[in-house]
Amino acid sequence: MKETLISLSEFLELRQKLPILDARSEGEFSQSHIPEAVNIPILNDQERKVIGTLYKEEGSEKATLKGFELVGPRFHQIQKEAIKRFPNRKIILYCWRGGMRSQILSWLLSMVGFEVFRLKGGYKTYRNFTFEEVRKKRNFIVLGGKTGTAKTVLLQYLKEAGEQVLDLENLAHHKGSAFGGIGQAPQPSVEQFENKLTEALLQLNSDSPIWVENESRKIGRVILPDIFFSQMQASPHLDISKSEHERIAHIESEYAGLPKEELKQAVKKLSKKLGGLRTKEALEAIEEGDHPSWIQNLLTYYDKAYEFELEKHPKEHTLNLDLTGLSLAKQIDLLIQSKDQLYERAKNTID
Repeated sequence: MKETLISLSEFLELRQKLPILDARSEGEFSQSHIPEAVNIPILNDQERKVIGTLYKEEGSEKATLKGFELVGPRFHQIQKEAIKRFPNRKIILYCWRGGMRSQILSWLLSMVGFEVFRLKGGYKTYRNFTFEEVRKKRNFIVLGGKTGTAKTVLLQYLKEAGEQVLDLENLAHHKGSAFGGIGQAPQPSVEQFENKLTEALLQLNSDSPIWVENESRKIGRVILPDIFFSQMQASPHLDISKSEHERIAHIESEYAGLPKEELKQAVKKLSKKLGGLRTKEALEAIEEGDHPSWIQNLLTYYDKAYEFELEKHPKEHTLNLDLTGLSLAKQIDLLIQSKDQLYERAKNTID
């Protein structure tokens, strides 16, 4: 079968129909990759290190020969794995820069009947694209509110109501607090987060308002792109409020079932900010299963932190909305109405 070189624009269209194969080492893939890609390394981490050193010290010819010496004996294994993973034998393929590794793998798979579409410039081309994409101007509506106001839940229902929603915490695998990583999948690298963020943004209309939750620049260990974060801070902001009782009940519904030791470790991370007495009281309440007590204890800290962050949003673009005691359907209706009002006001101010 044949190989076809494809541009990034061709790749973005073709990937809707074909699986993607990453030829880089397992370490490179783990650090970041094109979402949905499958990894079959032509050189593993150790081999890549050996070849890289040889290339620097003795040149490309010796490095190439050594590469074939290392990988040649398992060519058949690579072919068999690819056949098993991609029985239709039609794939998109890339390596780091679209060079020798993807060329060799393309040749190898072509020998067993694969039709290969190889990305020009490799992963680097895709990564340059995602780096630029997450820094483009977009129209955000920021949903803010103190801890426990169920912002993430509201975003989910806004999406069901047909609104454009970007769930940053879901992409980051973290809920954005000292407790945010409990029960979550491992966080992506900053680079992989930007890849995932790009893929989510590509599904949205950048000319229309996009809902995002108010976040600090760091979500766990993931860091939001600088320009992206600055846009969020300058965007129209809906600051919702609910009663303390509602907030405690919501937090309890999310965290009461989590392991005690993990909850305690999260409290200990905040010990310097909480102070010795509050930390002690919170830890004791967790041990006793008195969830409302430790939650109320921590809200004192989180509320002060939120009020500090709220000051960074332009007051003329901020609208306060009290949702206390309202049904979920009424909350969604009010959010959509307020979004339209706030967005138009901000648009007119900018114009």
